[in-house]
Amino acid sequence: MASWPRASSRRTGSRVRRQGSIKHGYDGPTVPAWTKRMPPPDSDTPARSKLAIDRLIARWDVHLREKTLWRMLYETCARAEEILDVNIEELDLAGRRAPVKTKGAPARRRGGRAREDFALETVYWDAGTARLIKGRTRGPVFVTHRRPGPGKVLAPRDVCPDTGLARLSYGQARALLDEHTAMHGPGTGWDLHEYRHSGLSRLGEQGASLLMLMAKSRHKKPENVRRYFKPTPEAIAEVTSLLAPGGSRQ
Repeated sequence: MASWPRASSRRTGSRVRRQGSIKHGYDGPTVPAWTKRMPPPDSDTPARSKLAIDRLIARWDVHLREKTLWRMLYETCARAEEILDVNIEELDLAGRRAPVKTKGAPARRRGGRAREDFALETVYWDAGTARLIKGRTRGPVFVTHRRPGPGKVLAPRDVCPDTGLARLSYGQARALLDEHTAMHGPGTGWDLHEYRHSGLSRLGEQGASLLMLMAKSRHKKPENVRRYFKPTPEAIAEVTSLLAPGGSRQ
């Protein structure tokens, strides 16, 4: 029984369909000129106020590890995965900065590739984080409270050589934040990504330009930064007062 040859790839299949359209005398579908590109949907991730973040980090029942992580996420406006992957040796404590892997880099290093082989970007923190980073001198910045079990294999970079503790994972960090912020049962607390939204929103309220927000967040498209900017009602009321008649602003 004769069989049709299979296309070796998706690209080959597309070429065959285009050739078939020309062969049978009809053109492929076209997009009307009046259509517009849909804007990216707004993010439903909330942005917390500076007061709420400061109060959470100042709580006596919050461990120093969580305080440092949350403050670092807020001041760097970085993704949680990027900060959790940083080691102490990579921190520039004097310059208050550190290199992080760019978004889209493989989670695991293959073929013995070093971290420096990936594209790195720089994040910056301020005095709040600087006061909390202290103690150990090497290994992951954020580690668990227990050593990994005998059946768990980890890369040398993901284990503190002094304590034997493993790197804190994203799931563990998210659970810790939920534990301290959930008001209506497990899973109802804050999300780690809210610190990124909150930091960018507060910078926007303070008058940071769009280009500066893009540089801080390392976004390549302005519309992506817009999704992160969520000013508080108080900030909107404050800027509205600029429209008051001369001399009547309180």
